Parts: sequence; C-alpha cells; structure tokens
Amino acid sequence: MSIEFLRRLPLFAELPEADLQALYRRAEAMTLAAGEWLMREGEIGEALYVVLEGAIEITKRSGGQEVALALRGAGEVIGEMALLEQMPRSASGRAAQDSRLLKIGQDAFKQVLSTSPSAALTLLRTFTMRLQNTEAMLRQQEKMAALGTLAAGLAHELNNPAAAVRRSVAQLRETLAKWQSLTAELDALARQPPQSETIRQLREEIARRVATPIHLDLLTRGDRESELQAWLETRGVDDAWELAPAFVSFGWGLPDLESLGETFSPEQLPVVAAWLGVGGTVYALLDEMGMGAGRIAEIVKAVKAYTYLDQAPVQEVDVHDGLENTLVILRHKIKASIRVARDYAADLPRIEAYGSELNQVWTNIIDNAVGAMQGQGELILRTYVRKNEVVVEIGDNGPGIPPEVQPRIFEPFYTTKPPGVGTGLGLHITYNIVNRHHGQIRVTSRPGATCFQVTLPVQLTKG
Repeated sequence: MSIEFLRRLPLFAELPEADLQALYRRAEAMTLAAGEWLMREGEIGEALYVVLEGAIEITKRSGGQEVALALRGAGEVIGEMALLEQMPRSASGRAAQDSRLLKIGQDAFKQVLSTSPSAALTLLRTFTMRLQNTEAMLRQQEKMAALGTLAAGLAHELNNPAAAVRRSVAQLRETLAKWQSLTAELDALARQPPQSETIRQLREEIARRVATPIHLDLLTRGDRESELQAWLETRGVDDAWELAPAFVSFGWGLPDLESLGETFSPEQLPVVAAWLGVGGTVYALLDEMGMGAGRIAEIVKAVKAYTYLDQAPVQEVDVHDGLENTLVILRHKIKASIRVARDYAADLPRIEAYGSELNQVWTNIIDNAVGAMQGQGELILRTYVRKNEVVVEIGDNGPGIPPEVQPRIFEPFYTTKPPGVGTGLGLHITYNIVNRHHGQIRVTSRPGATCFQVTLPVQLTKG
C-alpha cells in the first residue's frame, strides 16, 4: 500500500501532508482469508478499517439468522461509528474473498478528524447514507421476522381448536352410532304412556343440562362419580365407569337416577341409563365443536381487524379494539402466569390513524413488556382522554429499564439484548410511527414498574 492510495480516499483527501504521513506510519496492514471474521457484532470498536483489496461482507443477526447488509470493497471504510462512540459494534464483518486492509486505531483516527474538517463531513455523509440503507433493510427483515413469529403463534392458536374439532368429530361419529343403536333398543321396549312422556322430557333435559355444566373440585367430583358408578353397576348397566362421569358433568345425582329406577323396570333401566349417558355425550361433543369453531372464528376476526385488511390507510380506529386484537395475536406469548389488567376509559373516542401501523406500536410495546417479565407478572393496559388527545399506557411489573439505558431506547440499532436476539429497531420503529401520527411516546421505569405512555391526537393532522 502506498500513501497515494490513502490520499485518493475522500476521508483523507484534504488531510495535511504531515498528518497523512503520521497516519500512514501508525496504521497497521493486515490480511484476511476468505471467510475469516474481521469483527463481530457486540464487540467494542477499537479500530476502523480501510479495505485495500478484496471485499468485506457486512452482516447482522436478525430473527435468528445472519442478514447480509452490504459488501464493502477497495477504498471503503468499515467500523468508524463504533470506534467513535466506543460502543459495541452493531454489525459483523468477514472477508468475502481474500482481502487486505489497513487498521487505524482510535487515537490516530481522532487526530484525522481534528485536523481535517472535510474528513468529519465525509464521515457524517457516509454514516447517514449507511444508516438509511441499513435501517431500510432491517425494517423489512424485522417485518418478515415479526410476520413469521405472528404466523407461528397464530398457527399454534388455530391448531388447538382445530385439533379439538377433529377429535370431537371422530368421537362424535362413534358415539352417535352407539346412541342410534340405543335409541333403537329403547324404541323396541314395551313402554307405558308415562314412560314415553318421561323419555320425551329426558330428550329436552339432556340438551339443557349440557348447556349448563356444573363445576366441581376434583375430590367432590371423584366421590360423586364413584357413587353413581356403584349405583349403575348394581342395576346391571354396562360401561358404568364411562357413564358415571358424564352424569356428574351434566349435574345428575343419585336422586335423578333413583327417579329413573322408579319409572322404568329393571329390564328397561340399563337401556334408558345408557341411552341417557351416551345422548348427553353426543350433545357435549357438539358443544365442544361449536366452541372450537367459535374460537377459530374469533382468531380470524382478530387477525383481519389487526391488519385492517381491505381498508383505507387512514381510518377511524377504536384503540381498545386494537389493544384487544393485539392481545389475541400475542396470546401464545402471554402465559397463564401473566395477568392482564385493563383500565379502559368508557368515553374513549375513535381516532384517525394508520390502523395497521398503530397495532404495530401496541405489538412492539406489549411484546417487550412480556419479554421483560419472563413469563410471570402483570401487564397493565390503561386508556384515558386528555383534551383532544387519547392516552394509552402500557405497563408491567418486570425488572425495569436501567436509568442509563432509558435515554437511548428509541435510538436505531440500540438494544440491550444479546446479538441476534434483537435488531434494536423495534422501539425505534414504534417511535417513528407515533411521530407519524403527530403523537408522543414517553417511558418511565424503575424496578417493578415500567410504563410506556403513548399520546395520540383524535384527529390526524394532514401534513
């Protein structure tokens, strides 16, 4: 490498000759084989690098994978911002091919900046362009990663009720066949008019009792099941062990069975009891299928509302609906040990907003809160009106955000998460969306109490 090479680079073009010579003497030449790492994301920047020959691929961990951001060739500078700020590097770099580089340490680089105003200007221009390009790429990557996460969560949420419906259908087919057989046996019995009227009443009662099941503790339920099973077995009823739990679930007790015993003969009773228990199971399975289908419909409705499909970019938005739909979307992350507390204003007006973008705000904040609580705690959602503004507060009782971190949480690429876990763009995107709505976002935090406050105008000012 000659000193003339450095002189042709915009960063060093106006550097005085003596300073350029001093920089040249202090710089360290180095070589990298193809595939060899130059720097790693998360490392403290102690030097910048000038590519002399070859190419360095810049990558960043996002969504569990390495995302290629750029390819730096001969004459380009790498790693300058981490060096200036003495902060962890926001990206990694490795040789895409055999490469030669010039390593410039912190002291030497600061001397360049203090000597040459044009170097500082060039550096600022380069950094701004790179920041914009990197942010645009990672925004898209973040959206795709978030979409993948949401899709996986929704698949899980939809699979549970769908599987329940499938199981119920399979069981219903078998149970219905048994009920039809028992119905035929029941019809073949010689019955008196009072018995026929009882059968008619029992048909109606089965559906009524299934619709209002009773809830018992395990000990009480076990005792009742044993009691009914013994009664059925002494009267020759087959599968009493299977029928007894069904009778208990439908609220049948010994008095009900004794009444049956008084109405029907010992020969009729086993058929009637079996018909009654199996019939109740048929109605219960139908009810389970209805609940499963209803749950699927609920999720689909929430997804459609969450994404604001087939709607104009700007519309009147119900903030409460947005929060609730977000909770549905993130249900796979909000464990049973996380309690959701709601304090919604009854008079909260609808607001003009970019609906899908606003839901991204709720998603980012709630997701961060759930992650901070590590599966246990309280998520607090509060809304109220202040003049011509709507205020949304999302809080948690997690460990809190350290005071030294709070001023930087909305900066692009700033994250306290390990490399690859977070891009540092979630809250930055949230900040930009709120700003796009001419609103404000603030955070207050201490151990055990973190609150993000989002203030939005009721009417979106046209700009």
